[in-house]
Amino acid sequence: MNANLEPLRAAIAEAIHGMTVEDLSRHPEGKWCAAEILDHLNLTYIGTVKNLERCLRSGQTVASSDRSTKRWQRLVITGLGIFPPGRKSPDRVLPRGTPPQQVTAEIVQNLARMEEIIRACEARFGTTKPIADHPALGPLTVPEWRKFHLVHGKHHAKQILRLRQN
Repeated sequence: MNANLEPLRAAIAEAIHGMTVEDLSRHPEGKWCAAEILDHLNLTYIGTVKNLERCLRSGQTVASSDRSTKRWQRLVITGLGIFPPGRKSPDRVLPRGTPPQQVTAEIVQNLARMEEIIRACEARFGTTKPIADHPALGPLTVPEWRKFHLVHGKHHAKQILRLRQN
């Protein structure tokens, strides 16, 4: 796994280490449990894989040309490494109730698969050209895709650690 996403794998592994199915399923009223957070993250990895596979299949990037519209959101997350709290998750990546045992296994596989696809895009398209659009951040380059997932995943790993303390 690329050095940029290895800390993400480690953060997720540390956050869920030793958690039982009951631990993964417990949550405060109105909040996601750890399994739902993992389900959400897993869906973002699957979505990124599908998005970037389109680039590879077509042999060209699928990013829009407008990088100015969402530049501030992109700068905060991929430049400063800050994931603003309180943002509502898009419907397509809302938890779907995947069983805890299944999602804990799948997330590791899909994270590795995503890194493999990102690496293939990097080899084919380089690191400076936007390769595909993120729904909230617009067109992202390879390094920006990695940074988004690192910042987003660490944000949610911290949430899981807080759930463990309750």
